Amino acid sequence: MKRMEAAIQNLRASGGRITNARRSVLQALVTARTHVTAEDLLNIVQSESPEIHLSTVYRTLDALEKLGVVDHVHLGHGRAVYHLSDNAHQHIVCDKCSSVEEVPSELFLQLEKDLKDKYRFKVRMNHFAVIGTCSQCLEKLDKSELN
Repeated sequence: MKRMEAAIQNLRASGGRITNARRSVLQALVTARTHVTAEDLLNIVQSESPEIHLSTVYRTLDALEKLGVVDHVHLGHGRAVYHLSDNAHQHIVCDKCSSVEEVPSELFLQLEKDLKDKYRFKVRMNHFAVIGTCSQCLEKLDKSELN
């Protein structure tokens, strides 16, 4: 419940109003405990509030993101996923097994600085995941090369 209360306080501090839809979407994000699509959120929200539609969820997510309460990220070719912005992190995604790992934002500070200094480009690092191959898949690849 503390995370929900913190999200509501964050929303109020950003100047946002607490509507039923916003409260429902925030509660769904807290309940999910992972990155979820708008459709996933709709399924959670409608269990308590069947009158809320997908368009309302999208509008609510957009408003919450503009207020800095929610972030969305693209983890590859699929739909965007959402999470509360209270725990800043980046994402690395394996293009072999599709595993997603959260990594500290600090890992990308030098890249962010270099892009700004060398190219006068301010990057939003949390918008896209870094795609590559995870350690488990690399291990499998290494073993297959031995055979």
